[in-house]
Amino acid sequence: MADTAESRKSTGIVIAGTGLFVPPFSISNTELVAAYNQYVAFYNQAHQADILAGSLVALEESSAPFIEKASGIEHRYVMDKAGILNPQVMHPLLVERSDDVLSVQAEMAVKSALDALVQAGKTASDVDLLIVACLNLQRAYPAMSIEIQQALGTGGYAFDMNVACSSATFGIKAAVDALSNGSAKTALVINPEICSAHLEWKDRDCHFIFGDVSTALVLEKKETCHAKESFEIISSRLKTSFSNNIRNNFGFLNRCSPETRFARDKTFKQNGRKVFKEVVPWVSELILAHLASEGVSADQLRRLWLHQANINMNDLIAKKVLGREPSNLEAPNILKEFANTSSAGSMIAFHQYRHDLAGGDLGIICSFGAGYSAGSLLVQKVC
Repeated sequence: MADTAESRKSTGIVIAGTGLFVPPFSISNTELVAAYNQYVAFYNQAHQADILAGSLVALEESSAPFIEKASGIEHRYVMDKAGILNPQVMHPLLVERSDDVLSVQAEMAVKSALDALVQAGKTASDVDLLIVACLNLQRAYPAMSIEIQQALGTGGYAFDMNVACSSATFGIKAAVDALSNGSAKTALVINPEICSAHLEWKDRDCHFIFGDVSTALVLEKKETCHAKESFEIISSRLKTSFSNNIRNNFGFLNRCSPETRFARDKTFKQNGRKVFKEVVPWVSELILAHLASEGVSADQLRRLWLHQANINMNDLIAKKVLGREPSNLEAPNILKEFANTSSAGSMIAFHQYRHDLAGGDLGIICSFGAGYSAGSLLVQKVC
């Protein structure tokens, strides 16, 4: 590649290691559809009179081919399977833990963080900044990040942040800034996503979308990195624009309006067609503008690690950026196995599809989602 790491300005910060925690249970589309269709049968039977009278619309069954065509998803991992597949429950059943026991979200985060530290050749005592960046936090306070800090034994300071599905790239940007200005020397950015708990499993249009997972990555200055493999963050671009097309209204104020506290808008909902139509060009333009500002052409990119929202959306964004159809390796897709894992999706893709790149190769890590929000990171392999 003519454009080398030495000839380009950079943050001087590298991704030294990544980690992945995969939950213990998995659900195939076949299993999911069987449970959902049982729920549909129960619902339609219970409301038969209203349906026949025309005052209520009968629910429509789902199918594996419908799910795969709409999303590219065939499978997902979850923290609980029994509740989701019970037509009388249709949500995960997670036992509430006492305050003196590690929270379930913290447990997921710790496991992915330890994985990342091993890759980076670091110990928890080397870390002086810990950011938990994810779509939904288990509680309002104390901060999940500070509980994880205690569990790992890291030093310095920690904080939580939420920019929906863009949380990972926004968290990385915050860590890069802290490392650049000397506020920290080694940072952990963790994305523990229990998406199954905010998904509406009773809605045919979205019951298949999300899975659970936790990802983590270690960042440090290039000169202190001794990892076998690292990627330098050349630059980043963040963008937000308000939209109601992806929304979840669950929160502590819900108890103040008891008549609507369990309404449909208290779990994930979206206007999928509008999201697709608006987000694809919005994100594509962000990436292209980012590349142009760095004097990088699309044909210099070896990889696009995109937010794993929908295979059709991802493929179209990659096509708009590259100006042609992407190959499977140029824009790797992990939806088939993991489903949409919110902020962790682009991190899973990066975690699994980076080792074949050579020193000097360029790539874009990009996440996008509710807000709207989007974050783009231009990275270059060091070793």
